[in-house]
Amino acid sequence: MFQLSKKIEYALIALRHMAMGHAGQIFTAKEIADKYHIPYDLLAKVMQKLAKKGYITSYQGLHGGYTLTRNPSELKVSAIINAIEEKQTVAIIQCEAESPENCIIHSTCTIKNPLVRLQTTINKMFDELTITEMV
Repeated sequence: MFQLSKKIEYALIALRHMAMGHAGQIFTAKEIADKYHIPYDLLAKVMQKLAKKGYITSYQGLHGGYTLTRNPSELKVSAIINAIEEKQTVAIIQCEAESPENCIIHSTCTIKNPLVRLQTTINKMFDELTITEMV
């Protein structure tokens, strides 16, 4: 079954949580992990990756944490997926995601075209959906 990875889910949860705060508010990974009952260690890694990609800013020290770098209305779900998974899309069919030319039934596959259309629709939705719309 098609599903987003836990890392993507946690990134979206964290960004949504941060978007619900006021501009410039600092959030800690522990605070977010505790509130949503998600593993702190994995969330901390996800937050570091989001900071490295410029979606959030990291502050060190006693009162450190993270703030949103961009307006939540500018944060597209597709960009977050790309930042976390470092691939262009989440794929429905494996051969299209990897390399279609290596699929032994690519030329005779009867399900490829409808599933590629579905994939295109999902990608378009991810390209249009912002964190603001998830709040």
